[in-house]
Amino acid sequence: MHRQPVRKVSAADVPAINRIGGDVRILLSPRTVDATAGFLGTVTLEPGEYVAEQYNPYSDKFCYLVRGEVTIRIDGEKVVLAADEAVMVRRGQRHRIENTGGETALLVFQIAPLAPRPELGHVDTEEVPHPDAAPPLVGGAPTTEGSS
Repeated sequence: MHRQPVRKVSAADVPAINRIGGDVRILLSPRTVDATAGFLGTVTLEPGEYVAEQYNPYSDKFCYLVRGEVTIRIDGEKVVLAADEAVMVRRGQRHRIENTGGETALLVFQIAPLAPRPELGHVDTEEVPHPDAAPPLVGGAPTTEGSS
């Protein structure tokens, strides 16, 4: 059995994505570590910033708030998360994440399983804050630099 090398990925080495809002960084993915079951990333939101509403047709999203306070609307239901709280968004549920607190929020998320193709991974259901920005690169060949 061929063993994959262990790869460590630093958030500082991964380009920030702001197309859907906030500072999104895809850390562990098919592109960065040759992941096959899902991917993990972070979202940093300043007070008042949000991640535009979307849904994931093939995947569940697991969200853990490290610091700050966010409100996640899941199919219209308002869920307030404080630091050290978590919530799961089931596949197909519309969700929007907003920093409703007074400090920078840091959320860690995992999405699994992977969609059949990266471009099918999520569907925007509201206007994104930065439509001209590049979408996240999740799939493809892993890189040695750890960037997605």
